[in-house]
Amino acid sequence: MLKYRTAKGLTHARLAPLIPCSESLIGAVERGTRSPTEGFTRQLERVLGLDGELLDLLPALRALSPKWFRRWHEFESSARVIRTYELALIPGLLQTADYARAIFQGEPGVTSEGVDKAVKMRLQRQSIIDRPNPPALSFILDEGVILRQIGGREVMRAQLGYLLDMMARPCVTVRVVPLATGATVGLIAPFVIAQDDSTHAAFLENAESGEVTQEADMIRKLNERWELLSGLAQPTYETEKIIRGVMESYDA
Repeated sequence: MLKYRTAKGLTHARLAPLIPCSESLIGAVERGTRSPTEGFTRQLERVLGLDGELLDLLPALRALSPKWFRRWHEFESSARVIRTYELALIPGLLQTADYARAIFQGEPGVTSEGVDKAVKMRLQRQSIIDRPNPPALSFILDEGVILRQIGGREVMRAQLGYLLDMMARPCVTVRVVPLATGATVGLIAPFVIAQDDSTHAAFLENAESGEVTQEADMIRKLNERWELLSGLAQPTYETEKIIRGVMESYDA
């Protein structure tokens, strides 16, 4: 919606009376804090001169965004700072389409259509990075994340190259905790902490779903884990060397 609206040169104030709706609704849908209805989407497509580009996304939005994730998406979309620790996979906000596809294809009982929709949704979620004022994104990865070959050599090499490209952006920081570190406080599970000026929330992942919490004691404990992991993580220039070394191993 943001992409097509700005391509037409429309502000929230100019678009709202054409639908018609409130400016706040337009902003909430673009931030992901309100789900668009079919009627709203049809009116939006009429005004923007589209032919199903947004309507085609509605089934995937409903099918692939369980309630617990929709709640997290609200926090993620409005956050000023997002800190992510990942133990096994490249974080979703930094994945290429082919890498994401390889992950979704491993889900039990998944269909090719379901994979296509899941990949599309994941890439749509990454749009927060391309905003004029994106959140500050800080990632700490266990070294196993970049060593684990997902989707084959070419897919993984391209993913690592994309990771380096993203690290060149001012809003993105990526650091690696070396395997040689041994046992760390991050071995239990990955987590994400999102915050804006007044709100803190965390996302805890498990095999089948996820938990979104704003419980103060949990946020405090996760922040403590983050600080300990941050002390173990390599600086960005060393992390870049580690990633390039893994990429070169694919060329050998």
